[in-house]
Amino acid sequence: MAPSFDHLRDEDLDEEDFDMDEVDISDLREKYEVSLEQGYDTFVVVDGLPAVTEEQKPKLVKFLLKKLNTVGKAREDSIEMPMGPDGKSMQFAFVEYSTAAEAAAAVRQLDFTPLDKKHTLRVNKFTDIDRYGREGRVDEEYTVPEIPPFEEQEHLRSFMADPSGRGRDQFVMFRGESVGVFWNNEKDQPENIVDRQHWTETFVQWSPLGTFLTSVHAQGVQLWGGASWSRKRRFAHPFVNLVAFSPNEKYMVTWSNRPISIPDEGHPSLSLDDDGKNYVIWDVETSKPIRSFAQLDTPTSVDENGAPRKQKLPWPAFKWSADDKYVARLNPGSSISVYELPRMNLLDKTAIKIDGVVDFDWAPATVQRDGVKTYEQLLSFWTPELGSNPAKVGLMTLPSKQVIRSLNLFSVSDVKLHWQSDGAYLCVKVDRHSKSKKSQATTLEIFRVKEKGVPVEVVDTIKDTVINFAWEPKGDRFVIITTTEPVGPTAVAPKTSVAFFCPEKAKGNAVGNFKHLRTLDKKNSNAIFWSPKGRFVLIGTIHNQQSADLDFYDLDFEGEKPESDKDLTANLQLMNTADHYGVTDVEWDPSGRYVATWASFWKHKLENGYHLYDFKGEQLREEHIEGFKQWQWRPRPATLLTKEEQKAIRKNLREYSRVFEQEDAERINSADVAVVQERRRLLEEWYAWRAQVEEELAEEREILGLPADPVAELLKAKTAAIAPGQEEQVIEEIMEEVLEETEEIVN
Repeated sequence: MAPSFDHLRDEDLDEEDFDMDEVDISDLREKYEVSLEQGYDTFVVVDGLPAVTEEQKPKLVKFLLKKLNTVGKAREDSIEMPMGPDGKSMQFAFVEYSTAAEAAAAVRQLDFTPLDKKHTLRVNKFTDIDRYGREGRVDEEYTVPEIPPFEEQEHLRSFMADPSGRGRDQFVMFRGESVGVFWNNEKDQPENIVDRQHWTETFVQWSPLGTFLTSVHAQGVQLWGGASWSRKRRFAHPFVNLVAFSPNEKYMVTWSNRPISIPDEGHPSLSLDDDGKNYVIWDVETSKPIRSFAQLDTPTSVDENGAPRKQKLPWPAFKWSADDKYVARLNPGSSISVYELPRMNLLDKTAIKIDGVVDFDWAPATVQRDGVKTYEQLLSFWTPELGSNPAKVGLMTLPSKQVIRSLNLFSVSDVKLHWQSDGAYLCVKVDRHSKSKKSQATTLEIFRVKEKGVPVEVVDTIKDTVINFAWEPKGDRFVIITTTEPVGPTAVAPKTSVAFFCPEKAKGNAVGNFKHLRTLDKKNSNAIFWSPKGRFVLIGTIHNQQSADLDFYDLDFEGEKPESDKDLTANLQLMNTADHYGVTDVEWDPSGRYVATWASFWKHKLENGYHLYDFKGEQLREEHIEGFKQWQWRPRPATLLTKEEQKAIRKNLREYSRVFEQEDAERINSADVAVVQERRRLLEEWYAWRAQVEEELAEEREILGLPADPVAELLKAKTAAIAPGQEEQVIEEIMEEVLEETEEIVN
């Protein structure tokens, strides 16, 4: 141990020449005092080592050092391997790193790492050994653990089995302080499954496959599910603001604008390594944190007047590959950090350096490129013009980090990356400015990812600025919305045009060049919502108090096709137009049969509530609800049917349709019969009650000596009063009326 003021000997000081109270030893204290907590934080205990002799020990230390130095800096003399009385090592070692952060990284990344085929490393902090293994916390005698009896857990996908047998979808509504989950009943009142007050504090969110419902609280995040809607997982991230899942629900990211502060008494889930961090990545199955990150400083920019622009927080800050194997984070202007799951170690130990990188995005599906047989995930990115260097869009394959296709761009104002849902296409929307920078137009650079060499097709027939773009899910058509007016917040929404594009017909399975199908001018539309099954699309106007149009289109209309569209793979037809004043959000259900629109209390307080439409645009339900905040359809996991089985179903769809139509008719008829039977029951109850009351009334009259028919007695008394002593007379009056009169002349 390094010397400190506590270890100075009395004989080192001459009491006759010095007074102890006058000696200033603060410099010695500062220089030599050892902080035990800080010193111990740099130590780790490595367990699971093979037992070796003193002669074999140096060889094992060198071999172990290669593993240890993958996460930090350790030296041979910083490894202490105790030897047992039998002359062999005791199968563990103490290792000192240069910093506490390196020691924490070793615990996080090397624990459960195989040393060889027979040995697996277990790495723990030295301070944890003292914390959990001190005297009194570990029993000296071994006690056989009690194995609890097996309890069958409820199925987390039970929502896929609709008890009515109609294949209905569920949705969640957040209104006022109440959160409820419902079955969709089309025109009828939704069937409530569960409804709870104060279920969440801010918002609710489904996991990507619909397994869990997420509630957000000041203490953290909770996941609910199963038929009982009990709590399944809990993630203690204080003051959490946002939540994002990986595509397959294996991992979750939570973010808080307040850095994590670990109290002195500790935290149930987080450690001192997480102190000061904003992001936490969790393992959903175990509810344990994998790694935490601090928030990066967003690059500042100024507007035309020199005032600083308010920068939006990039969300999601961590983006996942389609198979949950990688997660990446942008370091604006310099690099992209790609981490491997589940250990969250940096891929190849280095970030991918890309000067000036602005944005990136993963392919939403694992793409099988032509001629490529090895595993890969694709990632696209773009960089702006830097000096004399042009802007660039790149397509990179992981894990090799090789750029397989790049494209140089000039006169670029902005770039947006749009992947098609199957990863077959990447559309790069490029906003270009003129030399004077007074006007702007858009071109579309479409990467055909699955074709050999990844050819790029350019759509440069667009003369205006594209403000919205959307691919058809699982298809090869797209819709754009353009405007001639400057893009940005305005008092009056600009006039827009909606354009539809589709490929030309080609031989075999090939996809032809993208061609313009039709443009609809003089619209107010600003949003595109495709059905998740493709074919149908809703073009709407949202967040607009002047207009709230909802146009429903069919791109595979079965009617007569215009001659100009004979060679194209689409037949466009407007099916219906609806209107929902104050609409703020639109969402299709997973089946593509229904679409919900709602006006959220979070955006404005005028006519909050929802509308429900079918895919043709026919309104099924409208309900105004005070304090209505949120509607979300419950997602469905991918189908288990093979492509051949799906093809067979589509081929025989008419036969299935007859069965479904008959079931619907029987259900409607049974509902009508039920209504009639209920009315008859109520009428019979009324007659029975009336008879009972009349019987009781007759008994009371008899007891009181009153006539059984008071009306007849009153008439009789009235008649006697008007004509006393006269007999009752009945006067008959006969009236004749000519209803019709005809005249016929007979020769």
